[in-house]
Amino acid sequence: MEISVCHFLPCTSKWDKIEHRLFSCITQNWRGKPLVTHWVIVNLIANTTTKTDLIVACELDTNKYPKGIEISDEQLSKVNIKREEFHGEWNYTIYPDIISE
Repeated sequence: MEISVCHFLPCTSKWDKIEHRLFSCITQNWRGKPLVTHWVIVNLIANTTTKTDLIVACELDTNKYPKGIEISDEQLSKVNIKREEFHGEWNYTIYPDIISE
């Protein structure tokens, strides 16, 4: 599977128009409610709708992810990455084939 990565440039908003519209509704929905557990937060977000009937889907990811994994320069050099012409440091595609030595 190819994975295309497009990072947002510094000082740009990561929010698209839909997220902008939903975020204000989410914050209004949980206004004044203590966010004491993940369950409370997920349910408040998931039960948010807008006047135009946009619906929020939300679920808690309970998977465990290892911390502190370090990739050596040698390992990274074997990853098959094709950088885009425009800001290749932020926009690139990772291909499944490892570059052979």
